[in-house]
Amino acid sequence: MSSEHQPKPSLRERKKAKTRNSIQQNAMRLFQQQGYAETTIEQIAEASEISQSTFFRYFPTKESVVFYDDYDPLLIHAFKKQPKELTSIQAFRSSVKSGLVQIPEKEREALQERMQLIMSIPELRVASFNQLADTSQMITELIAERENRESSDQDIVTLTGALMGAIVSSQYYCVQHPETDFIDALDRALAFLEAGMPL
Repeated sequence: MSSEHQPKPSLRERKKAKTRNSIQQNAMRLFQQQGYAETTIEQIAEASEISQSTFFRYFPTKESVVFYDDYDPLLIHAFKKQPKELTSIQAFRSSVKSGLVQIPEKEREALQERMQLIMSIPELRVASFNQLADTSQMITELIAERENRESSDQDIVTLTGALMGAIVSSQYYCVQHPETDFIDALDRALAFLEAGMPL
């Protein structure tokens, strides 16, 4: 989202974002150093120089620290700006490129690290299905609004399923190929889907 269309966050919001990022960064560092299961919320809070009650004000569970990001508004805004002549697949692909590409390089690296962790820890892989369900619902509603159809329409639901497949397959590919940028992998998967998946 361009800066001229993005309201400037208040000092309170900036402080909250800074604390949330600090907690997440410290948690990921501890997960990498001593393992996910071995790391406690108490340790994360101590490393972040906050109380456990403060931790819970930002994250309801330990696993939520791994899953949190604030990229959905970027994607939603970019999708709604896409020209009407584009198909929904083309609009989604374009919104991924124009929206998510705004994520700073350091944050993209952190995103890769979190994906690696999620795919390597069984309990996080299971929890990721809940995250995917929320993402799927968001995408379904965006496409239904664009196509002026009901979100329960089978064609809309099927298209969302195909897009979710592209997202999940890109995540798995990046885990197997850590040198690959997730956004690049997702763009390639969406291009393949757009072309009719020719093999």
